[in-house]
Amino acid sequence: MAGLKDYVNKKVDTNREQIEYHVKEILKLVGEDVEREGLLETPARVTRMYEEIFAGYEVDPRDVLGVTFDERHEELVIVKDITYYSQCEHHMAPFFGKVHIGYIPSGKIAGLSKLARLVEAVSRRLQVQERITSQIADIMDEVLQPHGVMVVVEGEHLCMCARGVKKPGSKTVTTAVRGTFRSDAAQRAEFLSLIKQ
Repeated sequence: MAGLKDYVNKKVDTNREQIEYHVKEILKLVGEDVEREGLLETPARVTRMYEEIFAGYEVDPRDVLGVTFDERHEELVIVKDITYYSQCEHHMAPFFGKVHIGYIPSGKIAGLSKLARLVEAVSRRLQVQERITSQIADIMDEVLQPHGVMVVVEGEHLCMCARGVKKPGSKTVTTAVRGTFRSDAAQRAEFLSLIKQ
């Protein structure tokens, strides 16, 4: 077991060195003096930031739902306003916002904090908002097998606000519906009404 841990640590150290080297090279290519005081530690800081914002690659999102509980509650459960931060896979620019999750259990519930952990596991990697929305709904559907799942994700994308068309304040809203939410307009309306309150 120690051999595996040593291998993993060596791989992480090698990855850190390579990322630091390439960040330094990018700084040079954009015209910076990498020897000036303000930039001396930048490659190491960027590397540590990448380890944090791309931590989702180290986790199987299905596993983060953890232990489920047998419970006969079969009414709507909502966790709303879960803050997320992600990175656009097209420009590697940040996007962020809120996730709202609703589901109707069919005998299994998840701990409420596990839904926030699921959002973290899915969003902390290169992503697009549409995929985040679908992945959360699909994983909830697969692991909990509820009667229905609905996910709404709101996002502000720096690739649209700070570059390109430069429209700060614009928001993107994506939805995913599974199970009874697909066919029951009243359930969808109840969920949407409750997340607005």
